[in-house]
Amino acid sequence: MNITDEKTKVTAHIVNGFVKNGTGGNPAGVVFDADHLTDEDMLQIAAKIGLSETAFVSSSDEAGFRLDFFTPNRRIAHCGHATIAAFAHMAETGAVAEGETSKMTVDGPRKIIIKGEQAFMEQIAPSYETPAQWSGKGVSLPDVLRSLGLGEADMMEGVDPQLVNTGNSFVVVPVKNEDVLAGITPDLDAISAISDKLDLIGYYVFAMSPSSSSHATTRMFAPRYAIPEEAATGMAAGPLGCFLYDVMGIKETHMTIDQGDFMTPASPSTIMVDLTLDTTGAITSLTAGGYGRSMRQMEIELE
Repeated sequence: MNITDEKTKVTAHIVNGFVKNGTGGNPAGVVFDADHLTDEDMLQIAAKIGLSETAFVSSSDEAGFRLDFFTPNRRIAHCGHATIAAFAHMAETGAVAEGETSKMTVDGPRKIIIKGEQAFMEQIAPSYETPAQWSGKGVSLPDVLRSLGLGEADMMEGVDPQLVNTGNSFVVVPVKNEDVLAGITPDLDAISAISDKLDLIGYYVFAMSPSSSSHATTRMFAPRYAIPEEAATGMAAGPLGCFLYDVMGIKETHMTIDQGDFMTPASPSTIMVDLTLDTTGAITSLTAGGYGRSMRQMEIELE
């Protein structure tokens, strides 16, 4: 057990999810043996760790493990990089074996696949909302662009942003090139207000990557969840993979997404998305995954 009898100290593992060539990635807190922690405990621990998300791993009668996710200020139903961090660490330590397992979350079960040192998590088939559908919620496309400091000239020609949900909702925003992506100056208060109105995790802004082996490079802003920007977001890469396939007509079932290159400091990350199709070519489910790397441990005292 990581928790003392007095339940005053917890060991948190800091594991980077979606590392690229063994470096970079997005750090997550991972707390094992979390069965006896309350929601209030988990929120306090996540706030003290101070990373964008922390995964709490406990036992489950319905799945391989139960995972609860907290940002520094609230619970979140799913988290990609913290899931990859947790299962990559368990694969490294022999707690899970090659093949299929699962996680139970507050939003139901999700399949997890272990492939060597990589972990992949299942997401549900996508749903979409166009900017025309946001108007009833008090949000317009110009509102979204202004919140990123962008104008129409900065956008990818002929492709509008959309809200995409594969378990969590993100507004996916296509810009015309990596120079525009690098130069974004987000208005975090405006993004947070729009995220409240549309019930988003945040924005996933991307440009195509013609000079690299990846399909797209991205930035993710989620101030509603106390995440100004993060280095890798598996639950956003899934919606982007669906957007590339369904909206942009890139009919490939394996997508490679880069993130973190334009953060300060940079933390290059790679997320792989695999789409599952039915006989008509419609997406029925998907997985997002990659490599994790254990970095360090820290002791957290509960108050």
